[in-house]
Amino acid sequence: MKHPISNYNRANLLRKCLVVIPPYAWLVLFLFIPFLFVVRISFADSVIASPPYTELLHFSNNVLQIILNFGNYTFIFTHNAFLIAYLSSIKTAFFTTLLCILTGYPIAYAIVVSKPKYRNILFMLVILPYWTSFLLRAYAWINILQVNGLINQVLLHFHIIDLPLRMIYNPFSLYLGLLYGYLPFFILPLYATLVKLDRTLLEAAYDLGARPWKSFLKITLPLSMPGVLAGALLVFIPCVGEVVIPQILGGINTVMIGNVIWQEFFSANNWCIAAALAVIMLLVLVFPLVWLQRIQLKSEISKS
Repeated sequence: MKHPISNYNRANLLRKCLVVIPPYAWLVLFLFIPFLFVVRISFADSVIASPPYTELLHFSNNVLQIILNFGNYTFIFTHNAFLIAYLSSIKTAFFTTLLCILTGYPIAYAIVVSKPKYRNILFMLVILPYWTSFLLRAYAWINILQVNGLINQVLLHFHIIDLPLRMIYNPFSLYLGLLYGYLPFFILPLYATLVKLDRTLLEAAYDLGARPWKSFLKITLPLSMPGVLAGALLVFIPCVGEVVIPQILGGINTVMIGNVIWQEFFSANNWCIAAALAVIMLLVLVFPLVWLQRIQLKSEISKS
């Protein structure tokens, strides 16, 4: 006769597996396997065919050959244009993330300290723009920022400026579009962190004579750093490979690796170089993820 405790452990293990397996299966099917296809293409040769790359495995005369072409990676590392695109993307993503931190932290904090009956409304206003197409919202900034756009018309009407300002197809419009597009990605995890903070800590600080700004620097800001780091990575990582906003608002002088990959895939029809560029970009983005995981692990160990 089986012991009831062993049956309970088996049932508990089965429930845990049913909870864990679906997300892991999703990652394997829609992230890991497609990435393996990209890696495979990155080691192939470009040919005029459909698909436009060679196979890695060749079987002839009872001999199986594996042919890996490292020339795609050699070509990338020996041409400064690709390095400039990578550095430009990282720089743009870094400053966009910094702008999101400076802009999004006050917004998230204001939502958290607002009255509970207004909190859900304010939170909905943050995510409301995502009910419309990302492409349409990017194009809307053209009508707002162009020479005869809304901002220039208002400034000229009230005689604030004498000549219309050039606010489109330059770094200003690029960073403004990226900030507008990715700001909610920073606010959401930061809001989830701030709303869970223990308010009694702030009340104790006030009772001990600490001023509000000192309580914020000593208590709120350190405790909210996990949300800041999570939001910063949610902005930084997709911003590195952004294609739409640099193409629409950045102008011809904007060079980002996402646009280079798009051009190699669809304009030059060079899938092998494009796949190698994508693999390198993913490897570069792995480091901040590992860094965040180490920080979170250290914070959990310190709390325990």
